[in-house]
Amino acid sequence: MTKVFSKIKPNKLVASVLKFSEIKDKRTDICPDEEYVQCSGRILNKDFHVAPHKHKILNRHTDTTQEVWVVLKGKLKSYLYDLDDKFLEEIILEDGDCIAFFRGGHELKVLENDTYFYEIKNGPYHGLLEDKEKLNPSEKK
Repeated sequence: MTKVFSKIKPNKLVASVLKFSEIKDKRTDICPDEEYVQCSGRILNKDFHVAPHKHKILNRHTDTTQEVWVVLKGKLKSYLYDLDDKFLEEIILEDGDCIAFFRGGHELKVLENDTYFYEIKNGPYHGLLEDKEKLNPSEKK
């Protein structure tokens, strides 16, 4: 798994990526427990069973939106931006890859036609004007 940290606050995780080829038969948490969004990867075999359960109602406070992209098929490039909106790095995502964005900014460029992906975020969503801030990055490497 690849973890990308802020350059200006090196202890702050900006994003983490689990490539499809890295998924194992033991659960791999893509998101640390303290983050608002949670996801993991794992290979499951026949007869694996998750016992019936539900999640308890808990008060949770979130002050930011975090996001997960799962590429089902195709290829895209994600540009990552630091806490000060400066370009950090780019990551290519292909069939089965998953990236979680925790803080900083991000951008998406589709590299192949018919690229399918899921986008998952914590909510509630307050609309484009209230939820998103456009970045004007000066340069990409």
